[in-house]
This record gives sequence, C-alpha cells and structure tokens, in this order.
Amino acid sequence: MDPIGKLMGLRYKSHPWHGVELGDESPDCLTCFIEMVSTDTVKYEVDKVSGYLKIDRPQKYSNVVPAMYGFLPQTYSGLTVAEFCMEKSGRTDIKGDGDPIDVCVLTEKVISHGDILVKAIPIGGFRMIDGNESDDKIICVLRNDAVYGDFIDITDCPELVIDRLKHYFLTYKDLPGQAKHVEITHTFGREEAHEIILRAGNDYRRRFENLEMLLREV
Repeated sequence: MDPIGKLMGLRYKSHPWHGVELGDESPDCLTCFIEMVSTDTVKYEVDKVSGYLKIDRPQKYSNVVPAMYGFLPQTYSGLTVAEFCMEKSGRTDIKGDGDPIDVCVLTEKVISHGDILVKAIPIGGFRMIDGNESDDKIICVLRNDAVYGDFIDITDCPELVIDRLKHYFLTYKDLPGQAKHVEITHTFGREEAHEIILRAGNDYRRRFENLEMLLREV
C-alpha cells in the first residue's frame, strides 16, 4: 500500500470489498473477509455502500453455517465467471450474480465472531446456480490450521464436511410456500477454484475500473 493509503487507513476503516486486497500470494493463499461464523443465528452480510456489517435476516430454521463464511475482497461474479460456469455446467443462460465470490473457511478452532480478515488456502469448492445466476462457493482451509492446514485439494476433505456445506446452502433460504431454484451442479478441486478466483479478479477490475482510477488520484 502506498503512503497515502496507509495514512487513510489510520483514520478510516477500509471497505472490506474494495479497500482490502487478496494478497500477493493469490490465488494460492487468500485474504478472506469473514461475515459469519458457525455460532451465528442470524445472517450477517456487508452493506455494499458503507462497508459495515449488517443483519440481513434471522435464520428461520436451526441450520447454521458449518464453517467461517464470507467473501473474497476485490472479486466480482461477472461476465467471465459466468462464462466459466456455462462452460462447466453446459448451460447457456447463466450470468454473474454481481457479488464478490463467496468463501467458506474450514478450521478446527472456535471463532467467536465475524467482521474479521483471515488468511486461507483454497482447496476447491462447488458450483452453485441460483436461478440463472452463478453463485460459486470457494472452500478454503485456515492457513496453518492444526486439523485442516495440510489439505491441498478438495479430495483431502472428508465427504461429510462437504455434504454439510452443500446442505446449508441448499436449504438456508427455504421458506414455506416459496419455491427456490438453487442447485449445486459440481464439486471442483483446487485448479478450478484458482481459475474462478483469477476470473473474478478480472471481472472486478473491469466492473470497478473507474474506482481504481479515482483511487490512484487520491
């Protein structure tokens, strides 16, 4: 970060989507912003305008996210992310959901709250399609974690852990009398996760090109 950026950081909180970088080791190791942890009984998410964490909604049922959950800063599910989803799923009607890429971070530690940054290693993920929108979930392990830290690919992860994550994302929006069209078409490994992260970074730079130019002029 340049000196002006450092001075701004002393006075203002960085926006977790736009003001935090993925890190020099991306896509092998990522800086992730965590919105929720497994003890949360309401769904938190970052307000895109202010950058503050807000309550999106209380959880209607007893299921809780079985990992730390958040997003990858300076990523965007746009054109090239959607193209990759169509290439892999065989569908032709997919568009990006317009959000940063979601991330689940596995750890054996009990983390008491969200609104934090963590360093994590991507090992894979699953391809989730919500209606006609790409909604990929990248699965990471907390760097140096005692239990998960040596995992390098999704095949290292117990199937039960992946099934719990899938169940959460397929059911947490369920409401009586409201039909949902959410599906998980594939589970993928580290290489595809890296490809999505790189594409999402390119989509972000394209979508927020003017923002980057403005920041250079500060």
